[in-house]
Amino acid sequence: MNSFQRAWRSVIRKPVKSILLFLIVFIISLFFLSGMASRNASIATQNITKQAVGAGFLMEANEADKHNRAEEILEQKGEGEEGNFDGVNVEKIETEYGASWRVWYDNSFQTLLLHDIEKISAVSGISAYNITTAVTAVNPVNFSRIEDDDVDQSSDLRCVSLIGSKDMSLDTNILSGNVTIKEGRMITAEDSDVCVISEELAEKNNLSVGSRIQFNDRHDRENAEVFEAEIVGIYKVRQKMTPVMSGDTYRSENIIFTDLGFPEKAEGSVSGALYEKAYFKAADVNQYDEIKKEIRKIDIGWERYDLIDNNGNIDTMSSNFNDLEEVSQMLVIVVAGASLIILFLAFVFWMKGRVQEIGILLALGTPKIKIFGQILLEAVMIASAAVFLSFTAAPAASKITADYLVEQQVRQADEQSVLEANKVAKSAEDSEETVTGVSVEVTPELMLYDWFGVAVLVIISVGAADLLIARKNPKDIFSEIN
Repeated sequence: MNSFQRAWRSVIRKPVKSILLFLIVFIISLFFLSGMASRNASIATQNITKQAVGAGFLMEANEADKHNRAEEILEQKGEGEEGNFDGVNVEKIETEYGASWRVWYDNSFQTLLLHDIEKISAVSGISAYNITTAVTAVNPVNFSRIEDDDVDQSSDLRCVSLIGSKDMSLDTNILSGNVTIKEGRMITAEDSDVCVISEELAEKNNLSVGSRIQFNDRHDRENAEVFEAEIVGIYKVRQKMTPVMSGDTYRSENIIFTDLGFPEKAEGSVSGALYEKAYFKAADVNQYDEIKKEIRKIDIGWERYDLIDNNGNIDTMSSNFNDLEEVSQMLVIVVAGASLIILFLAFVFWMKGRVQEIGILLALGTPKIKIFGQILLEAVMIASAAVFLSFTAAPAASKITADYLVEQQVRQADEQSVLEANKVAKSAEDSEETVTGVSVEVTPELMLYDWFGVAVLVIISVGAADLLIARKNPKDIFSEIN
């Protein structure tokens, strides 16, 4: 009879102990696979989150450069001279305290340059881009705005605010998740003379998708040319958008999104459009740093702009899951430690029941190493069956484990947010982060790691338990039995 046959007969001779060991190894294997799969799932979750939110670069005008350019222009003009100097307007005002000078900038002086934006948009790796105008106050002609009846409106402009976008889907308010379309659609680059209004404004004026609303220059409400825009969408907000200035003109409900060229017309601008921001979307977040380097190589006047690394928003978005990989790793370590103890105790119990058998074998002159090999072979046979069966249950168990760990991370983030609610100032554009699902995959590589880990634990446990028995001679063993 060979070793394998003896091991098999020994396994089936005591089915209760064999089944107990089988269940222990089965559960240990499941925990191992769940922990390792959850570790991979945490990485996948971060990548999916980044791809869903997107990564991009936000370009704005550099205020210091704007000030420096204005100073250089003003130094070249004649003393006491008034007028427009390359977009910098100088006006002398007489007051009761004497003469004072008023300085302001034209749109042409402040705007982001369109040809610079287009150069950046052509960089390989930029999949889409958006241009956003400054908030523009215009007069509503054939509809009424939202007002607070209890507030004195005499100091307000009594206008609504227009925000022009080349591609509304890439507007900051949309990307943050704060603004969503309730009816209709967003504005695209092909649109002209269209707008998207708030649900409050639509309800107040009985407006719907397809209705047309009118605007004109607030400085000459009676005589200025009227421009009409078709409503293509109605939006709703999760939190009211932060106003750029005080007054009902800039309140969230009175913000109207339009195509890129409309605000310039409606306000009667004679100095062109005022492009305030440009957003460039990276096609692949994994190439983010490379794309950034390519953008920086473009030959434009970079001193004029601030290029904001918008990847920081993504890091914030996925920060709730930053510890998930560590938690999963800790789960594997804890399972390994606990499993070693449990398996050791199980094999001690197993060998205690075979003390007489071991004593007889030793008395017959059977080498201790052969007895150890026999017991180890039995353990490996049972463990192998348990591990292979655990592979079938691993996907479901791993999904449950990963979902639980993610839920705990989200709960922890929510609790932290509550604790910091009164410590951190939040923008109205902040949006709640949610988890739509966790993808877990039990790969052949994980199965191999699991089998290797369980095998190591079984060998160590059998060896440690065997030392407690094998270090005794047959006489001591038989005296314990008696």
